[in-house]
Amino acid sequence: MEKNLRQLSREATEIIKIALFGPESTGKTTLAIQLAEYYKTKWVPEYAREYLQEKWDIDKQICSIDDMLPIAFGQTKLENESALIANKYLFCDTNLLVTKVFSEVYYNYCDPLLDQAARKHEYDLFFLTDIDIPWEKDDLRDRPNERESVFAIFKQSLIDNKKPFVILSGDKKLRLKKAVAIINDLTKAKEMGFSSLDFVQIYEKGVSLKNIQQQLDFFRNGITKSNLVGPATLFNGILKLSEIHFHEKAVFFDENKSNFKLEKFVPASGAATRMFKFLLAFLKDFDFENETINAYINRKKETELPVFIVGLEKFPFFETVDKKLRQELVDFEFLHRDYKNYYFIKLLLAPDYFNFAGKPKGVLPFHRYENHIYTPVEEHLNECLHYANSNSNSNLHFTVSESHLTQFQTMINAVKGNLEKNAGIAIHVSYSCQNESTDTLAVDYENNPFRDENGKLFFRPGGHGALIENLNNLDADINIIKNIDNLIQNNVAKNSLYKKGLAGILIELQQQVFKYLHAIDADKIQQEESEEVLLFLQEKLNINIPNSFYQLSFEDKITEIKAILNKPIRVCGMVKNEGEAGGGPFWVKDKNGSISLQIVESSQVDLLDDNQREILNASTHFNPVDLVCGIKNYKNEKFDLTQFVDHNSGFVVEKTTFGRAIKSYELPGLWNGAMAKWITVFVQVPLITFNPVKTVNDLLKPAHQP
Repeated sequence: MEKNLRQLSREATEIIKIALFGPESTGKTTLAIQLAEYYKTKWVPEYAREYLQEKWDIDKQICSIDDMLPIAFGQTKLENESALIANKYLFCDTNLLVTKVFSEVYYNYCDPLLDQAARKHEYDLFFLTDIDIPWEKDDLRDRPNERESVFAIFKQSLIDNKKPFVILSGDKKLRLKKAVAIINDLTKAKEMGFSSLDFVQIYEKGVSLKNIQQQLDFFRNGITKSNLVGPATLFNGILKLSEIHFHEKAVFFDENKSNFKLEKFVPASGAATRMFKFLLAFLKDFDFENETINAYINRKKETELPVFIVGLEKFPFFETVDKKLRQELVDFEFLHRDYKNYYFIKLLLAPDYFNFAGKPKGVLPFHRYENHIYTPVEEHLNECLHYANSNSNSNLHFTVSESHLTQFQTMINAVKGNLEKNAGIAIHVSYSCQNESTDTLAVDYENNPFRDENGKLFFRPGGHGALIENLNNLDADINIIKNIDNLIQNNVAKNSLYKKGLAGILIELQQQVFKYLHAIDADKIQQEESEEVLLFLQEKLNINIPNSFYQLSFEDKITEIKAILNKPIRVCGMVKNEGEAGGGPFWVKDKNGSISLQIVESSQVDLLDDNQREILNASTHFNPVDLVCGIKNYKNEKFDLTQFVDHNSGFVVEKTTFGRAIKSYELPGLWNGAMAKWITVFVQVPLITFNPVKTVNDLLKPAHQP
């Protein structure tokens, strides 16, 4: 009897088997027929239907427990016969796992032979058909009122037996469309060496197989480094404005901002762990019983810890932590100074106390004013009122980690009302989280997909560049981008001048670009006007025109000009390079020989190449991540920003996970490769605009002090 339940092996058929799985009247048969017709192959009908219909027609008897094994035998025979003649795919209207579930639901029993065979039968994918289509009654169907509970049993059966499945919902047409797309991706995944369970994991995360293949290629073949032509410098890619001209651009912005929906975009996803890295190391390595803090400093050659201790009372959180410390330690006044400092640091970082290293940077106390202490979130709200408002509305968007969202919302709700009342401006705050579909696959050092302790593929967040999708989902005309930690205390109005100036430059350029594009559409660009446009491209937008352009016909030149102009525009503030780590502005040549202005990180440069290293070291400016972006076209339609990414400008990084060394791919940085194909204008701005807090000691700098 057991051999009658034996499924043909995969090797014997070399086909992809898809099982339709679900309660009665959920469209399994319809979909099986549709898919077989689409892929021009066979489908396996439900043997039980013919068997039980005949039993009813002859004896008016319904199904009983004794029918379960004969049905299973017949179903297995039908499937095996069809598998031998199927064309690449076989679609099974049902399978033994369905029989097993019905046996358990109706009779609270399943024959051990059926149970064992049902668990053993393998399919490349199960489509679990949803109960969102109407019930259709016939002689063999019952329990229309129990669809939800039966569906839950079917789903749990797939989970318990570790079967790869995807839920299919929607009407017949939509289900077929979804199923075809899934099957095609499944086929591709198997060709890439992934299992069915791998595929389901990839599908549920929403990660593109095309992206995974590209990432694997990067791991195996390396990522092409940027080809630096030269540094962007003043009057050679970087615009310099006088203070008067900045005022003029700011005034122009204020005069025109009512025509635009403005939004400030603040990347704020990360925890503050790196801010306190040296303090975390101190708590871990300090020999509390046997050495002084000074001995630790000398032993570790630590330079940041003494700065922190000397400036302790200047930190905006000092009084709060100190007060709590005195409550916790009744003999605090009698402790040695080293112990006081040690316990202060411990309380500051302890998860059950202040937990500063585990909180998002945006909610930490950054600035102490006379009557209150401001966090970065509150400073951004205040800044937003100064330069990101129009028509009595100010829009502010934070990208946050899902686990941090409540902290942001609580803090903002507590202070927003007073700020709005004092300014007479409504502040609209929105949030988004990094999409799981932007996660990237990690590999081991042999470039094979890395798996966790449960054997599942291991994905890591794709990095800052993933936020291009968050930006793409916003509906503003102009976005002003600024990092969560790039703030100053006081002088907000002065700092706002330069933001407005950058925005004024953007609006001026955008108006001219749109004017040319409308003229092209109206067929009003003639030879003389085209020369004016070319001059604008070269002098105002720093766009390099290749020699091949001049060999084109006039019509083709106009087509090329339109393609060059019809792109999102960003105006980037650049400060003089004073040794800060990060990207800088360069002239870069791409694989097609085109030269453009780009923001490039040192990790994107081949440092073994003397010429490239010299160009990198010759950089005069640094990118403080001060961007003003125009993300709609001349027809007032949103650009799809994902179409302007240079996917070859990501990073391969080395990490340790589960105690094992892995390699991970980080997406092209938000203002690096993610915006590589934008129109880019660099403008020098004063150092006052760049005051990031990378470590807690940065809060001791004058810009962050009262």
